[in-house]
Amino acid sequence: MIRRTLPAVVALLFSTPLLAGQQTLFSFVRPASVVNVVTEDASLPQYNAEQTAEGEVLRRVVFNPVQRPNLRLSPQNGAWDWSAATAMTLRLQSGMDWPLTVDVTVLSSDGKTLTSRIDLPAGPAQTVVVPLTASSPLSQGMRAGPPMPWVHEGQRWLLTSSSGAVDLKQVVSVSLSMNKPNVAQSLMIERVGIQDDDQLQKAVYTGLIDTYGQSTRGRWPEKIVSDDQLKAAATREQQQLKGWLAERSQLPRDKFGGITGGPSFDAKGFFRTEKREGRWYLVSPEGHPFYSLGVNTVAPDGGRTYVAGRESMFTALPQAGEPLAQFYGEGNNNDGNGSSSGRSFNQGRWFDFYAANLERSYGKPCTPVAATSTTAAVECPAAVPDLQRWQGHTLDRLQAWGFNTLGNWSEPALGQADRMPYTLPLSIVGDYTSISTGMDWWGRMPDPFDPRFAMATERAVAIAARDHRDDPWLIGYFADNELAWAAPGDDPKARYALAYGTLRLTTDVPAKRAFLKQLRDKYRNQAGLSKAWGIELTAWELMEDPGFEPPLPSPEYPEIEADFKHFQKVFAETYFKTIADSLKWHAPNHLLLGGRYAVSTPEAVAACAEFCDVLSFNFYTPKPQDGYDFTQLNALDKPVLVSEFQFGSRDRGPFWPGPMEVAKEEGRGPAYDAFLKAALAEPSIVGVHWFQYLDQPASGRLLDGENGHFGLVGITDVPFQGFVGSVRKSNLQAQALIGKALASEKAEKAP
Repeated sequence: MIRRTLPAVVALLFSTPLLAGQQTLFSFVRPASVVNVVTEDASLPQYNAEQTAEGEVLRRVVFNPVQRPNLRLSPQNGAWDWSAATAMTLRLQSGMDWPLTVDVTVLSSDGKTLTSRIDLPAGPAQTVVVPLTASSPLSQGMRAGPPMPWVHEGQRWLLTSSSGAVDLKQVVSVSLSMNKPNVAQSLMIERVGIQDDDQLQKAVYTGLIDTYGQSTRGRWPEKIVSDDQLKAAATREQQQLKGWLAERSQLPRDKFGGITGGPSFDAKGFFRTEKREGRWYLVSPEGHPFYSLGVNTVAPDGGRTYVAGRESMFTALPQAGEPLAQFYGEGNNNDGNGSSSGRSFNQGRWFDFYAANLERSYGKPCTPVAATSTTAAVECPAAVPDLQRWQGHTLDRLQAWGFNTLGNWSEPALGQADRMPYTLPLSIVGDYTSISTGMDWWGRMPDPFDPRFAMATERAVAIAARDHRDDPWLIGYFADNELAWAAPGDDPKARYALAYGTLRLTTDVPAKRAFLKQLRDKYRNQAGLSKAWGIELTAWELMEDPGFEPPLPSPEYPEIEADFKHFQKVFAETYFKTIADSLKWHAPNHLLLGGRYAVSTPEAVAACAEFCDVLSFNFYTPKPQDGYDFTQLNALDKPVLVSEFQFGSRDRGPFWPGPMEVAKEEGRGPAYDAFLKAALAEPSIVGVHWFQYLDQPASGRLLDGENGHFGLVGITDVPFQGFVGSVRKSNLQAQALIGKALASEKAEKAP
């Protein structure tokens, strides 16, 4: 470790202008008073500052390729009082030809920290703004903020997020560090300062969204600037769809999308699964192999975003009495789940940009008639999009693009058109008890040992199956979505979060009573348990107390882990059996499509395989095999459905690329193709479902503020032509490949 202490200072002159309310604490360019500058595995190799290509003067800091090279700044005596400040500012530039990631840590005398990660792009210097109270785009109601850096009043600014909390009256250091750089990295720095107003933060989010719901901060080929352009795009697309649908009509398919021309299966009148020659298949009602290529959330209400309290974010919202004012509504998504934690602007008035854009594209023009001496005024009716036209047009699109399945959360009317097979979700809501695993993103885990859970399941399944019991177009039902079977992380408390969470509860929770009964049946008394777990349990009743902390699994006491596994196994079996039994009664003709796992445990997956017809996973990975060990899945001998996957970029409006980011829009098609080909190579996979049909609003969807570029179409209902063309090609190739393999198999078996 190398340590170096150098003079640095409060500057009197600056090479770049400051915002009002901004004060420089110390400068690396014009030292005037002394602060402590300590480097650890980093250095300031040159005594003098350097002039950049843009004519700006900065000082070079080199971070060495070690675990955590660090540059720390601190007052020579005492602490800084930043209590009047709202943000820290740093004038920085990457000293490399590539972007740098720099971690900033502010430390107060009580040991508390505030941290921020700076994704510093290559190029000219910019002023980085770090809020001094925990702040992120969620405080503005959205998952990801607008692109940075942002040119404001002629200067490049980069507003970051921050987390943690410090005593701003007693700030003792500011550290800049890098995490394991592969090679020595140079950072150019001019000054570090503070500012006492939040004008910049407000400016970043002002006028951010235009009248069509698009970002004002970017340009891209599909961006709409007028109603005429919107209508012209719709007209052009109709001609393209006409040709693609004509080609589709020539493909060897049965009416459900099953692949004809190869070996057939027994036709049972409904979708089912069958394994043949080592490969699993979905089988169409007419007895043909069906590879499910689906799209999630094909619905006309995905353009809703909260506007209440943040009207300044939008450049133009309809006024009362205007036709498009019909697309306002009221909501409340402040539900207390992890998905709403830290988010502001999550309730109140919303506006539906997608519905408004549909009306702009397809609505009938209307001219108000003024009142005369003999007639009353005639106003235009409230704008209501032509949903019947939307439904037909959307089904045309999906089929033309090579899809054959309506995925989860899609508009029910689409499934009733008898044009495309569909799936349905089971959302089991009731007053049963629940258990926290520490994740709780969509809520706590339902307690399947609670009789009220069985009652709620019966009610949910009966309602879901009521109008679909004899519908051959329905493939099946998903058992809820992304339940918190475990907590994030690899430590034992995360792996066994369900067991830990249960033992911390009171004995009026049925799951805890079931767990304690399991332990009593095995160990008989507290002495047996104490010996097996390596603890001193003086009375069994101590385990009944709320907040009881069990020991961590360890090699010395293997029974701890065995007991946790057994409880989680019985828990999952009880959960899935309850749903399966109810579905067999109310919907015996349709499949139970699994739990749409985002996080899981081996016990939960095995129980799903035992009681469900299909295992379903939401894989946000380059290919399915990166999401789970298929050796383990194949041992369960069940078909697998990828119920969600996605690839997004940052260059089409929405600010978040989603969990799977590609560098630019042109990379989405190849990523889709690679994922689909990897899925086809896995004999257990019977389909993949893309998430989702429509881009999320750039200002954040109602549910949780997500604002991702997921869509096949944008918020304006204009398709991303390059992407959908690539997707169509991949989908048709996939089905042709399956058809060719089946035809070959049929030929080989012919006498």
